[in-house]
Amino acid sequence: MEICFLWTRYKKRLQKELLALQNDPPPGMTLNEKSVQNSITQWIVDMEGAPGTLYEGEKFQLLFKFSSRYPFDSPQVMFTGENIPVHPHVYSNGHICLSILTEDWSPALSVQSVCLSIISMLSSCKEKRRPPDNSFYVRTCNKNPKKTKWWYHDDTC
Repeated sequence: MEICFLWTRYKKRLQKELLALQNDPPPGMTLNEKSVQNSITQWIVDMEGAPGTLYEGEKFQLLFKFSSRYPFDSPQVMFTGENIPVHPHVYSNGHICLSILTEDWSPALSVQSVCLSIISMLSSCKEKRRPPDNSFYVRTCNKNPKKTKWWYHDDTC
């Protein structure tokens, strides 16, 4: 009975966040409607670089994957598709080094707040470059960025 209750709460939370993203998306973000037709647990969010930033006019895609422990467990979030932003906290395989996606996650956060954090991260960038350990990381990492033990040492960009 408890598992059924948790599953229902999980689904309701995802549906609520899905509606919020459809009806009031963060600036430059749009839910890719096709991505949620078959499953509510995997979304693609289309993103456009903010005006006046290094990424102005560029188009990206974010992949969100939700486990059955959401919102107590953070979603898996990464850039996907052909255009991965060149950024000091974004690896060429799409993995994002951002603390709210792992150890600083809180159930009070939402898909919208994650999107806003990623927009802010990109918008504050002063130089397009990959993380210094990009080549090694991409060769050796797990496919799931949440399995990485990130070392958050640089909050300047």
